[in-house]
Amino acid sequence: MGASLIATDLACRRGERLLFRGLSLALGPGEAAHVTGANGIGKSSLIRILAGLLQPFSGAVERSGAVGLLDERHALDGAVPLGTALAFWRDLDDAEDALDRVGLKQLADVPVRYLSTGQKKRAALARLLGQSASIWLLDEPLNGLDNGGVELVERLIAEHLADGGLAVIASHQPLASNATALSLPEFAA
Repeated sequence: MGASLIATDLACRRGERLLFRGLSLALGPGEAAHVTGANGIGKSSLIRILAGLLQPFSGAVERSGAVGLLDERHALDGAVPLGTALAFWRDLDDAEDALDRVGLKQLADVPVRYLSTGQKKRAALARLLGQSASIWLLDEPLNGLDNGGVELVERLIAEHLADGGLAVIASHQPLASNATALSLPEFAA
């Protein structure tokens, strides 16, 4: 895949509050970072900066490879059946077998709004798989998942890394992976 993600001396400010500063990381094929820290410390902001959706207060990000983002916005129309919602993305994604891989094939006819939190998270994973992105940015990917769902996410991350992808995972929960730990400080002062 040839993926790389380099962040140099990042700082993030929200309003008048400096969330973090001096953060640097460099990831290549098969590597992952597990970002931890207290609520409100800037984990989600870091993921959005790395994705290019939020400008850092200072510092720079360089990416090589397509970026796939999984966060609380699953980008699936709640009013239509899951299969139809995923079909919308089919021209952009390659999600033919993704529903089966995440264990939701039997729910393809169920409107997205009726899915549980964990099922919506699995549906978002199906979208991520269909994107074939080499860089995965995962913001709290384990929230709302049962033990089987957690094992699924861990397996998918391991497969992605083994295939030469890279991942940055922001999560309060421990992960069964070889990800480098990156803990955001309690105070950026």
